Amino acid sequence: MNFTQIEYEKRGAVTIIRFNRPEVMNCVGPTTHRELIEAWTQFRDDHEAIVAIITGAGDKAFCAGGDLKAGGDIVPSTPEEIAAHNRGKRPGMLGPSRWTDIYKPIIAAVNGVAYAGGLEWACFADIRIAEEHASFGVTCRRWNIGLGDGGTQRLPRIIGMGRAMELIITGRVIDAREAERIGLVNEVVPKGKSLERALELAEFICKLPQPALRTDKEAAARGFGLPLVEGLRIEAECFNRSIFDPATEEGLRQFRERDHPDRRRGGPLQTPGLVRDK
Repeated sequence: MNFTQIEYEKRGAVTIIRFNRPEVMNCVGPTTHRELIEAWTQFRDDHEAIVAIITGAGDKAFCAGGDLKAGGDIVPSTPEEIAAHNRGKRPGMLGPSRWTDIYKPIIAAVNGVAYAGGLEWACFADIRIAEEHASFGVTCRRWNIGLGDGGTQRLPRIIGMGRAMELIITGRVIDAREAERIGLVNEVVPKGKSLERALELAEFICKLPQPALRTDKEAAARGFGLPLVEGLRIEAECFNRSIFDPATEEGLRQFRERDHPDRRRGGPLQTPGLVRDK
């Protein structure tokens, strides 16, 4: 597919998916929606793609949400489509925002405003790196447009119900520092540096063994909000899929033989923040 409203870039094992409508604050219309589905399908199915970064073109917007000038073209409009949407048979309105089974790591490099559907796409990621001028808000509250791409479900899971309800009800816009303080953002970086920092983090993640990382993400995502006993059952199911992977035996060999940067005396550490005895 030849993309016209997004960019799909591969840098080794890292895939960058970029909203590319800077003239309209990277908002998502019908064409963007279709291209996002294709892009995330490519990333999900590409065995060589390990980490995805989602960001926006330009320096003003990550994504300002849905293209309201497109009107009914971005929402289900027939009884049949509404029913299919209600049953969860559609991927989302602003791309595949309703997908929950991508267990590869996803990082959002938030390089400007993340409003309404743009906030929902930031919440689609596992880790959010925001530039100091970025801002976040359920700004669609002003136009009587609800959150339909995961915001009512993902935002409370990230920052807690109380803070999420405040943002959802009031539509208040918060800056990057407040977003970091309440746990919406993992890290704030200078203007123009979010993609650079996201790439640095992605390249580190790519060096890690992937099977257990992915099953741990799956267990955390599937088990969140369930009774503890059911969450533990899911964890056991995921653990028993990864523990017999050849990567585990290689990891154990590295541990036993001190054949890993974190276990070699005097060598540089690979794991950030790890403390090692001299």
